[in-house]
Amino acid sequence: MTNSDDDVTVTTTQRPQKPTPILWHRRRGRVVVLLCVMYFIAYFDRNNIATAGPSIMKEFDLSNAQFGLAASVFAFFYALLQIFGGWIGEKIGPRRGLLILGLLWGLSTLFTGLAVGLVSLLVARAILGFSESATFPTATQAMSRWVPPDRNGLVQGVVHSASRLGTALAPIAVAAMILWSGWRSSFIYVGILSMLWALIWYAMFRDRPKDMKGITAQELAEVPDLPKAADLPPVPWKRLTRTILPVTLVDFAYGWVAWVFFTWIPTLLSDTYHQDIAKYGLLTSLILIGGVVGDTLGGVASDWLIHHGRSARSARRTLLLIGFIGSGLCLIPLVFTPPLTVAVVALSLSFFFLELTNAQLWAIPMDVAPLWSGTASGMMNTGFGIAGIVSPLIVGALVDVTGGFAWPFGLSVGILVAATVLAAVMRPKPVSADVPAEDAAATGQS
Repeated sequence: MTNSDDDVTVTTTQRPQKPTPILWHRRRGRVVVLLCVMYFIAYFDRNNIATAGPSIMKEFDLSNAQFGLAASVFAFFYALLQIFGGWIGEKIGPRRGLLILGLLWGLSTLFTGLAVGLVSLLVARAILGFSESATFPTATQAMSRWVPPDRNGLVQGVVHSASRLGTALAPIAVAAMILWSGWRSSFIYVGILSMLWALIWYAMFRDRPKDMKGITAQELAEVPDLPKAADLPPVPWKRLTRTILPVTLVDFAYGWVAWVFFTWIPTLLSDTYHQDIAKYGLLTSLILIGGVVGDTLGGVASDWLIHHGRSARSARRTLLLIGFIGSGLCLIPLVFTPPLTVAVVALSLSFFFLELTNAQLWAIPMDVAPLWSGTASGMMNTGFGIAGIVSPLIVGALVDVTGGFAWPFGLSVGILVAATVLAAVMRPKPVSADVPAEDAAATGQS
């Protein structure tokens, strides 16, 4: 019997179903591993600036607000081109798309290490935001082609765990490189690594599973048979926007709090708790490592609910609510500037709960619009990008005005409350390929 929750995105039965194998003896295991490496590098790329922040601010004589601007200019271009980038990724295919994007973001990271002041730093961060804008939507399109639909949550959880591992290890690695050879070295080394990954991806990946050498008929039967990039039907923009817009708003709330963690934890530990670079690098990594567990556990848990009879919508919503409520409760002590040990534990738990929601947000576009998962995930992730513009700027300004982080954390708790309410009421519906004539004509795709 089919389980329903208004509209069912993944059909299940009342009896538990055996999950489709994801890695073992499958060519898609290679794809997932390559994507995990990319997500790790991408988040190391974008977050090493947080650990290097105190050194950069000292060398360039920047205020907190100016340093927040450096974070926000990345997010401005990242948000601006999300939808367009996801659409272009669908048109040219993930293989060529991620090759081009990987080379660009590698070069921009390298140029960050060559910055000579605020202006050149802003230019390098802008190029990084532009080049990374389409990366995750294009990677989501690759997953839609290679991953069985009942494993969407797990795979999104695994690859985002890799990204959070990059986020967590960046403070330790960057702190060590700063002590050894200065803050510039981390950007130069990671930029070179990014470009090497792009070349390996192009050599090893194929847009369509049937074109992969050595793939079995069994594995082909397990994954969707999506058309090649050139043959995709027109994007049903109106229906897709109506479906994804509430998810975008929820993603903005997630992104606001995530950017607080990504951008300001080293500064909090340095300025408020007077930790030196070695100590705040280690403590920042300990705080962020909770996200590695949270991402995978969130994806596994929601897919487990689907295999046990819940609709995909219900499963994703359950984990969203648990994550937002838990994260908000754990942030409350930070409003009162608790002792260091309490602050580290509370921040670690808050980030763990926050990351339970991440796999859900990325799985929803794959659930409801597998044909256009690149465009749909770009729409969704625009919320994260916009949050990245306003969150660092507002938090930096609040810290400068108030002299501490109590107000930024209080504001973050309020935003998580709003996210909980919206996640409870939103109902994203599946978007099919039958595009009404007026929908296609309105966007010039008829």
